[in-house]
Order: sequence, then structure tokens, then C-alpha cells
Amino acid sequence: MTTVFLIRHGLTAQTGRILYGQIPGVCLDHRGQAQAQDLVRRFEPIRLTAVYSSPLERCTETVAPLAEAQGLHLVTSPSLIEMNAGSWTGKRLSRLRTLKAWREVQRSPSMFRFPGGEGFAEAKARVVAEVERIARRHRRGRVAVATHGDIVRMLISHYHGAPLDEFQRVVIDTASVSVVSFERGAAHVLLMNDTGGLDRFGRSPTPPWEATSASTEKGTEKVGG
Repeated sequence: MTTVFLIRHGLTAQTGRILYGQIPGVCLDHRGQAQAQDLVRRFEPIRLTAVYSSPLERCTETVAPLAEAQGLHLVTSPSLIEMNAGSWTGKRLSRLRTLKAWREVQRSPSMFRFPGGEGFAEAKARVVAEVERIARRHRRGRVAVATHGDIVRMLISHYHGAPLDEFQRVVIDTASVSVVSFERGAAHVLLMNDTGGLDRFGRSPTPPWEATSASTEKGTEKVGG
């Protein structure tokens, strides 16, 4: 059995406010750096086989301390990168929510392509293929994979057997860990959106957790990461 730990990157100064897409140079803020250090503690009971990451800084900075603590080389993979948001890249989410096309993002993402960018169906295909390549490469291993919020949501939704149009029902917090096992061609979701304990459910959610943003008819909207 191969165990894959899917990690969303830590907080940046504008997480949940800007649709970063594939903009380089977006780094963790002091909160995200603290989350990265806490990941080292959370993984202490686990001996990892490998650590992979999206090439974007907010991801590599999240798991670089973990890789160092485990004595592993951090491997970057372009296939784990955030979606290409095309002309929407760098736009404020508050502005994007006013666009008519935003409704399609929320209601039928399987049919949506960012203007001049990537479609959700394309992104799902590339990340599923990459995670499964990684799992085959490390049979019976334990592998950490750092990527982006929507990417983790699509992966978890896929391995739950849900259609792509429902992937935004999945909530994935910054620096959360979700766990999927692969054995004999079958995948099983073992854990989702763990942030190290249940204490977060004892208080009201605070920004930039995307679930605090304006909701749509289908539920809370979550795009970007």
C-alpha cells in the first residue's frame, strides 16, 4: 500500500482574497511559516519516503522544512501546479464574484475554462495522473505532496467518486493534510482536511478561510489557492 499525504500550502498575505493562479513569487507570510514549522511536528511519528511539491513558492516553502527534517530531497513537479487562471490571474475574488461567468464556475466547473487559461476538467486529469504516477513510483511508501486548495479538492472529490461539478463541496484549509491510500489499483480516502486537531471546531471560522466568503445557491464558494 502507498500512502499519499496531500498538503495544501500555508497562508500568504492574500489567501482567499486574490486569485493567484500560477503567479510566481507569492510566499508564505509569518502565519504560513508557522504552519510550515508545525507540519514538521505533526509528521514526527511518520517516516516519509519522499516529498513532492508544486513548483510555486507558497507550496515549496510549506514543505521545505518537512523535507529537511526528514532528510529528504524536495522534488518539484509542474503537474502539481495551481490552475492556469488566464486573464483572471491576479484579480480580486470580490471583483470576480460579480461576473456572470462566476456562476458557471460554481454551478458547472466541469464545463468551465478560465479565459485564456485552463479548464477544470484538464486540471483534474493532470493532477490525478501525476498523483497516481507518484504512488506507483513509491510502492509501499509514504509520500507527502504539497499543492493547492482547488487541486486537493478535485483529488479528494475524485477519489470519493463524486463528479467534478460537486468538488467545491469539499473544504480544504491552508496547511491541512488529507490522506489517500493506493493498493492493488484501488484508492481509499483515509483522512480529509486535518489541521492537527479538532479545536478549530470550537470557535467561529475567521478569514481567510474561504468558507466565510459570500455563498451561492449551491453552497459556499471556494476558488483559488
